[in-house]
Amino acid sequence: MAEPYAKSAVFDEQTLPDALRNDHRTKSGTWGLLRVFSGEVRLIFVDPPSDHHVTPDTPALIPPQATHYVVTMGPMSMQVEFYRERPTPEPDHVVG
Repeated sequence: MAEPYAKSAVFDEQTLPDALRNDHRTKSGTWGLLRVFSGEVRLIFVDPPSDHHVTPDTPALIPPQATHYVVTMGPMSMQVEFYRERPTPEPDHVVG
């Protein structure tokens, strides 16, 4: 499995920055992997539109330059890992 070259801080429903709550994207060649440690979030992709329910058992891939945003659904903690190639996350039933 690829190793992340960077990770965000761990955010909760109160500390999740506005930048992640609004449209944003990773840079060219950068894959994101959204991991939820507790609770749940929605990961919304803008074009093409899609909505993913992300939980501790279902991390979500974020392709390079895909415009997206995160919606909290109550108490949660999450982190985004950044990769230079498509990661193969554990567990195997990742969404995205």
